[in-house]
Amino acid sequence: MKRLICLIASLVMILPFVKIDDTDGVNFPYKEPLSSESAVLISLDTDSIIHERNADIAQCPGPLVNIMTAVIVLENCKDLNQELTLDPDIYTHIYDELDDPEDLPMVEISDNDVLTVSDLLYCMMLTSSVEAAEMLAHHVGKLIQSASENKGGDPVAVFVEKMNEKAAEIGMRSTKFMNAHGMHDPQQYTTARDMATLTKYALDVPLFQEIATAYSYNPTVPNIKRHPNHEKWVWTHSNVMMDDKDTFYYYLGAKGIKTAKLETAGRNIVTIASKNGYNYLVVLMKAPFKDADGNVEFYHIKDAMQLLDWAFDHFSRQEVLASTAELGERPVKLADNDGKNYVLARPKESVELLWCDEIEVNLINHDKIIWYKENLMAPIDKDEVLGEVTLEYSGEELAKVELVAVSGVKRSKSKYNLEVAKRFTKSEWFRTAIKITIILSIIYIIICIYAMVLFKSNKKPLKPMYAVPKVDKKKKKKRPSADRENRQ
Repeated sequence: MKRLICLIASLVMILPFVKIDDTDGVNFPYKEPLSSESAVLISLDTDSIIHERNADIAQCPGPLVNIMTAVIVLENCKDLNQELTLDPDIYTHIYDELDDPEDLPMVEISDNDVLTVSDLLYCMMLTSSVEAAEMLAHHVGKLIQSASENKGGDPVAVFVEKMNEKAAEIGMRSTKFMNAHGMHDPQQYTTARDMATLTKYALDVPLFQEIATAYSYNPTVPNIKRHPNHEKWVWTHSNVMMDDKDTFYYYLGAKGIKTAKLETAGRNIVTIASKNGYNYLVVLMKAPFKDADGNVEFYHIKDAMQLLDWAFDHFSRQEVLASTAELGERPVKLADNDGKNYVLARPKESVELLWCDEIEVNLINHDKIIWYKENLMAPIDKDEVLGEVTLEYSGEELAKVELVAVSGVKRSKSKYNLEVAKRFTKSEWFRTAIKITIILSIIYIIICIYAMVLFKSNKKPLKPMYAVPKVDKKKKKKRPSADRENRQ
């Protein structure tokens, strides 16, 4: 029994680290090395992954957790203008639980500052403030409690439970949240794929993108006592790719969304970028802090810039299958002798995909065809749907498109009449009629035989033509006297 319990416990512990083969696009090869252990590059235009590396390895999210924190706040708090007072009793316990004091981000806020819910969201997303995150979790946790039957318990714990419920709801299959602020917890984990799933969901939540992509923010509520120069009390986004004054890390078109750093987990980043009508999302996790010589490096930023350059330089919308391409030939029965007895199939519409110019389009396989009918019979109309073709590359499905007839095929009247006659003799109606006819004939014969037998059994014998008439004995006795009278 103890062995069984140990085995089950082991399986539960390793489950988050099991790789799940689940891709929503083509993993195009990126030849350059990346410093980040896990990477996902997604086209937001096609909602497809175009490159991934170790996307399902469990990683420590760090303050990337704040993305889910913001989602829960925005979806459960109606009044974003409500003012909250920073209460040290709510968040100071986090300081004592830190593995490394360097993990705590330095943010220009103070105990007892008054900030709106919206202010706290900006503070958390731009600076990774644990104070702002814990205040939001505590406040919204109480709102969730008041809206439910369970009024008791720790509001922050209720909030974290809501985070995990939302993760399961949107398909984050390898994630577990233990807190809302993102500081290290050995039981808190996620994957690059799950963070991409979360970010795509979050981008559709009202106000999230506006908050998460702001470069800087000035709180709406002045706190003159602790921040006398309110106009200069500004929080700046931790993603240096947005800083146009940074000549080395600035990346034109990059916005937000969240950076994270923990000594035990390395550097993480989730960012989006747009250029020339193309939009990408990058998730990078567990990049090292320093190079081989011990110098501090922003490898997560360098990796993001490399991947985005590759995407913008080598990917474009291309026609990978023309609507005029002839993909198959099918025989057609009953075709007119003056015409052809086959039909050619073409795609109903052209297929356009986001494609890498480093890979030849002719490597796309379109031999996987399904015909809707096993046998075709004339007439066939032009553009009549005949089947569908699946486009694949390297074993991964790209798209499906219906196949239609290139031209029409006329029907031969003589062949059709002959076929109808053949079909009739082979049809179920014909066989049924024959069966009924045979049954009725048998019944008729039986009735006739029965009638004949019955007639013979009831028939009287015929009298002979010259038979002697029967004599009445009484009349015979009286006859002599009558004769005497006649004589007299």
